Amino acid sequence: MWRDKTTGNCAHRLKIQSISKNLLGGVLIAGLTAPSLAQQVIPPNNPDQQRPPQELRQNQSDQNNRQPDEQANTGNANRPPRNPNGPGDRPGPRPDQPANLDVELQEIITRFQMEPADIAARELPDIGDPVAQLGKKLFFSKSLGGGFDSACVTCHHPGFGGADALSLSVGVNAVDPELLGPGREFLDGLPEVPRNAPTVFNLGFWDTGLFWDSRVESLGREEHSNGALSGIATPDSGFGIGDAEAGANLAVAQARFPVTSAAEMKTPEFESGSDNNAIREHLAARIGDYGIGEDELDVNEWLPEFQQAYGVTASAEELINFNAIAHALGEYERSMVFVDNAWNRYLAGDVTAMNNAQKQGAILFFTSVEDGGAGCGACHSGPLLSDGQHHAVAFPQFGPGKGDGNLDDFGRERVTGLAEDRYRFRTPSLLNIELTAPYGHAGTYETLGQVVRHYENPGRTINNFFTAQPCRLDQFADQESCAAVFPEAEANSRLALTKLRQEQQEGVSRLANPNLSQQEEQQLVAFMRGLTDSCAGNRDCLDPWVADPVQDNPDGQVLVGKNRLGEAL
Repeated sequence: MWRDKTTGNCAHRLKIQSISKNLLGGVLIAGLTAPSLAQQVIPPNNPDQQRPPQELRQNQSDQNNRQPDEQANTGNANRPPRNPNGPGDRPGPRPDQPANLDVELQEIITRFQMEPADIAARELPDIGDPVAQLGKKLFFSKSLGGGFDSACVTCHHPGFGGADALSLSVGVNAVDPELLGPGREFLDGLPEVPRNAPTVFNLGFWDTGLFWDSRVESLGREEHSNGALSGIATPDSGFGIGDAEAGANLAVAQARFPVTSAAEMKTPEFESGSDNNAIREHLAARIGDYGIGEDELDVNEWLPEFQQAYGVTASAEELINFNAIAHALGEYERSMVFVDNAWNRYLAGDVTAMNNAQKQGAILFFTSVEDGGAGCGACHSGPLLSDGQHHAVAFPQFGPGKGDGNLDDFGRERVTGLAEDRYRFRTPSLLNIELTAPYGHAGTYETLGQVVRHYENPGRTINNFFTAQPCRLDQFADQESCAAVFPEAEANSRLALTKLRQEQQEGVSRLANPNLSQQEEQQLVAFMRGLTDSCAGNRDCLDPWVADPVQDNPDGQVLVGKNRLGEAL
């Protein structure tokens, strides 16, 4: 399969509806007319061969090298023993024989009624659509930053998997506003953005809520709707109350909020003391060159861009408001559809799409801990490999916090007001997960192997995180330890760990700590690497989603960005 670099369209897409699955001799085959999926050439399953240039992605070659204090679990009385008939130790024929793996995996797929991500069931724009093109120009424009030093792309560049490759984002007041990703530093010391930047890839597939705490949330959560069929609650309206200004879907509603954050895009000085609507109105007037924003841009060619995108000849005052801006931003984000991965192809009927290690990893992933698996599927399910729910998993509480407790971040409780939701965060999608390190709501694990080992033993990995010298995070590698960066973080992390253990004891938590061998950990990581879209890690293929410094620059404020080597992103 290949994509047209001009439009970003797939020249050949899986015709999911045309695939008939048959179980023949215990092996799933695709009933297709020529050329069948099984006859197509499958690219080598080596993620390093499909990665962007070195500085576009940090820490992606997780070789599962362990520190001395991170050896495989042995004899842990607090965990269920490995089931002798489970994935870790099966009697009978060797489990790594392809036919056996496919039979076992097909049983799991059938049991849980798993299906490929269905693009056809959703109304998603193409990157070539006029409104999505307008959204791209806005997404890359520093004119939406209060101080002209940040843009949406600052924390969500396509070359970084739709995120920024930092543990904690650095929005406004960076030492070098043009430098994106690793090496970007806050001018006045430590980052002030309290959480890790989630990816904007596949934003159109979310039907539940957005942000780590789902503070932008669909009230009806209708399947395949992206929040379009019922009300959407936002911070402006409050939990459980539909926001009349939210827009057409979750992506549009989400696009209304980063511009209001002083640390992300607004700056403390711009519209200081103003409410969210006043901030948005000022930015819209700046883009439209009218009212309070008149003449704030030396170059302003936005009006014809909006007129062309929306197919009208209205004046700037009539056309360019923040609703129109947010809608365009949302359509650009919703055009980022990257679901062509080995797992999706396997679900569509191509048993050659995954190698044996990935198949073994998938079996572990979807097998419960009590049956000898890793139990990941308890939360990571559905087309996004996320249940859209919120769980306490006790990833380190690292960062400046959200103003809760002692510089803490209470997660979902901040939205619902319920103490039971403290330290619960939304289950992230695992699609393209290898491209979006570091991981967790505070970006505290830089490899997928570290994440797997956290779920095995959260207490041990928290100890390792805070005691390692120097700090293991690339962003803070010059610090004596991670504990020294944010002194309150370790104590807050202990509180989150206590909450997890309490939930486990009460039977509320879905997290059962698995007991995995090193080989099993590697198999899980191999499966997760098989969730990477063939285009998402290829800079040339991503070109339609990256602004051109000339053609996509109607205000002279385009932020194309550079890495720390000075190379254009």
